[in-house]
Amino acid sequence: MTTSQLLNITATEAQARATAFDVESYQVELDLSWDGEVFGSRTEVHFTAADRASIAPEYSFIDFVGDSLREVSLNGINLPTDEYHGARIALPVEHLADTNVLVVDAVARYTNTGEGLHRFVDPVDNETYLYSQFEVPDSRRVFTVFEQPDLKATFQFTVIAPDHWTVISNQPTPDPIPLELLAGAGVTGRRDDTAHHSRGHLARWEFTPTPRLSSYVTALIAGPYYSVHSTATSTTGREIPLGLYCRASIAEYLDGDNLFEITRQGFDFFEHEFNTPYPFEKYDQLFVPEFNAGAMENAGAVTFLEDYVFRGPVAEQLVERRAITILHEMAHMWFGDLVTMRWWNDLWLNESFAEFVSHVAAVQNTRFDQAWTTFSAVEKTWAYRQDQLSTTHPIVADIRDLNDVLVNFDGITYAKGASVLRQLVAYVGHDAFVEGVRRYFHTHAYGNTALKDLLGELQLASGRDLAEWSELWLRSSGINTLEPQLQLAEDGETISCLQILQSSQHSETPLRPHRAVVGCYRNDPAHPERLIRAERIELDITGETTEVHVPAGTKVPDILLVNDEDLTYAKVVLDPDSARTTIDRLSDVADSGARAVLWGALWHMTRDGVLSASAFISTLLKHLGAETHSSLIFTLIRQLNTALNRYVPASHQPQIRHTVAEKLWELATAAPAGSDTQLQFFKAFILHARHHQLEILSEVLSYGAHGQDPRLPGLVLSDELRWDALTSLVAGGYAGVTEIEAAAQADTTATGALSRHKAMAARPEAQAKADTWSRLVEADMSNTTQRQTIIGFNRVHDRAVLEPFIDQYFEVIDTVWGQRSHEMAETFAEGLFPGWDVSESTLEKASTVLASTNHSALQRVLAENRDDLIRSLRAQRAFETTPSGNHRSTGSTNETNDA
Repeated sequence: MTTSQLLNITATEAQARATAFDVESYQVELDLSWDGEVFGSRTEVHFTAADRASIAPEYSFIDFVGDSLREVSLNGINLPTDEYHGARIALPVEHLADTNVLVVDAVARYTNTGEGLHRFVDPVDNETYLYSQFEVPDSRRVFTVFEQPDLKATFQFTVIAPDHWTVISNQPTPDPIPLELLAGAGVTGRRDDTAHHSRGHLARWEFTPTPRLSSYVTALIAGPYYSVHSTATSTTGREIPLGLYCRASIAEYLDGDNLFEITRQGFDFFEHEFNTPYPFEKYDQLFVPEFNAGAMENAGAVTFLEDYVFRGPVAEQLVERRAITILHEMAHMWFGDLVTMRWWNDLWLNESFAEFVSHVAAVQNTRFDQAWTTFSAVEKTWAYRQDQLSTTHPIVADIRDLNDVLVNFDGITYAKGASVLRQLVAYVGHDAFVEGVRRYFHTHAYGNTALKDLLGELQLASGRDLAEWSELWLRSSGINTLEPQLQLAEDGETISCLQILQSSQHSETPLRPHRAVVGCYRNDPAHPERLIRAERIELDITGETTEVHVPAGTKVPDILLVNDEDLTYAKVVLDPDSARTTIDRLSDVADSGARAVLWGALWHMTRDGVLSASAFISTLLKHLGAETHSSLIFTLIRQLNTALNRYVPASHQPQIRHTVAEKLWELATAAPAGSDTQLQFFKAFILHARHHQLEILSEVLSYGAHGQDPRLPGLVLSDELRWDALTSLVAGGYAGVTEIEAAAQADTTATGALSRHKAMAARPEAQAKADTWSRLVEADMSNTTQRQTIIGFNRVHDRAVLEPFIDQYFEVIDTVWGQRSHEMAETFAEGLFPGWDVSESTLEKASTVLASTNHSALQRVLAENRDDLIRSLRAQRAFETTPSGNHRSTGSTNETNDA
């Protein structure tokens, strides 16, 4: 087998091991005192093999991805170490017994990719920080393990590290024992290879065993972390210890009061909602550097992206996102950690459940009571895009191996799944859903389950047969479209008949049952400038045509909104009159949730080439200044960027961008001093400023050094904002290396170092771009350095400077993918794909490499970016042929390879 095959684990292999083995416990000893890039890893595994006679030799193995094996013994028999090829340790069937003890003494390696045990050195104080990231298959990079979620066991960690460090794991942190005291007693726990050991005072941390866990939610975090502590009161009356951790150099920015408040609100909600006490001994939340994702649900030791420690003012959207992320990870303590999927085909349920209930918790038990608007604007936009790609898949995906898992952390798994769970709650009723979930936790605590186990409990609680529902919603892909059809009475003012037409874009997408709300919006009698919902009609939509029972004499509303309250998952089409009113008066709609659904309908029209990009941009600029919901503003600005950069032909972009930037500057200067809207509009202006607008930006920066620009009262120029503005000036040729180095000397933090990489990569000179490209292709850099360098490389005002790298990308991408870890390869492939060049030529090159590569995960990345190109080409053709403001029904749109 090749190395990549050895690293991969198939569902067949996992099922065979689960049948043959039952794991009792792991005792893991890690020596983090070694110099260099490696550390000591000793694992003792206790497991049974009662059915060992049935296991084929090729399935009898355990996982370890490291540098080397020093010693391996199975039931006291030494096994050869020279046959190890970096991924699997064979367990000879002839040496297995009913009960077994495996001991593996190995050398493991730190990473700088955010996988396994990540090592980071803080440039401020030169201190070393470590943290683990094990999902999906990377606990095997730290210790020897059966790397699959259904072989749960207890884990006892022992760690040797510098004595001034803090070591955190799933269990409460014990008092460290100085190694010299243990040496005096004749016990150190250190291996005999002292050549590896660093000098200095060391200590040993001996953690108590965990409850039964899957390996991917175990954790180890170590370093001189700063911490604050508090407690939360459980429904049982016990005080749950709470901890917050971050690097010492950013300790002043850790806003513990806010974080502890959200944490307590989460515990209060989930313990009552699930009727199940928090299942672990303590709850630590750790903000770690160079993290790849938003957060990770390690049992009792949740790790977060360090960006959630705010070094300056941030948009309310980001504060809300942090709160929902905290609630999402906390929900996993029950759904994912206490009860865990048997195999990764139910990853969607794990993530979708946490995504859904985190928004429920936010709305019901925090100040973020409009979180469903955020869900509509952010999560569902992600889901709709993902579900219209050629790579779309059913929510319940066929996960054949680890490679399939790694590419399925997508908008289907998270956002569509959560959307469909919200529809399921509407379908079975909230009370029945909660009752079923409570039974599920009580029945399966500390065990593994499959989808059928949850659906069975929900069927019992609701009395509804969910077999057909789950088949239609969970085992088919694609989106339904819901379109109203109105007939007027003879008076021309009232509704005589209202029907909802349901269709699908593809034959494999079935028509589904939708529990939905139709809203009729009219002028508020007390405030005629506002549009409010005057009538609410809740109904079940089934089949191609559903009659809506409208009370006699109901007048035609100003806006008729199908899927008001956003309970179901479907494309919404506006009737012609509602569309015209929406374009004209969208900001008059009082309810933020309704505005989000209406904006979603306009965005569908734009992406489908029904509404021209220029019309969408004009509509957005007309209403953006009146928008008050931070996450909706954030989404609209992102859609503005996409429409301008991808859907407007290159020849029209300069003029439209000038108009956009002028309007954004106008909005920023007119916004309330120090407000969320001022910050968001100014950040958007930074991105789009060109020519004389860059001179304005330079003036703002110079004011920041000697006071405050009177045009932007209350705006705090944080280090992040200053770097962002400087990067735009660099990209436009208004600043260069001198200014970058001066900024780097003023900001010597880790964030400053990353910002320097980004700004240097943004230099527009041909040689600078060529040098940056070479570093990206050839250099060994950390995950975040790579990410920020790519962002800077793409930050150009004249795209001609990137043209030489179109062919180079397609020449090297297959090789780069084969040489790097999944995280690093995916970042490179996604971030440098030349999707900015909306042309048939780039489309053809993407198609050629797509057809030739044998890397399945790369095929998916290329296919999805190719889909985006196809959609951009279609939208640009529509720009030339669709008059601004003109629109038609999208119900009959026939689309393929949607992006």
